[in-house]
Amino acid sequence: MNETLKVLEERRSCRNFKPDMITEDELQQILRAGTYAATGMGKQSPIIIAVTKKELRDQFAEENRKIMGAPEGVDPFYGAPAIALVLADGSKSTWVEDGTNVLCYLMLAAKACDVSSVWVHREKEIFDSEEGKKLLKQWNLPENLRGVGAV
Repeated sequence: MNETLKVLEERRSCRNFKPDMITEDELQQILRAGTYAATGMGKQSPIIIAVTKKELRDQFAEENRKIMGAPEGVDPFYGAPAIALVLADGSKSTWVEDGTNVLCYLMLAAKACDVSSVWVHREKEIFDSEEGKKLLKQWNLPENLRGVGAV
């Protein structure tokens, strides 16, 4: 069977991650693949933010948990040590679709690298909040970026 088709057929969401960080090479391969996702009119407006520092990762998990309305101690990222946040230019009419396609590419690339993944929502709410806007400013990113999801 064609390897690409095999990856498409075998990719599944994981909801129980090992605490081990993936290698830098694996991370870079996955992130690079996400940059090749098709976007409306080829505008390539989405950006991917790799969160590998535990403190920041835990901050995102806590914000996500609160928005989710889950009890304290619940980890919306299921213990994954690394998170890829996908944001897109909210002024583009295809920002949701563009970011969604990036998320799909990230998950398929992870599978191709034998790395587990899961799509997590609520990044829109995080980056629409005052706290999220502060992070965009802190990272020198445009305020018009909207959260689409995380892997």
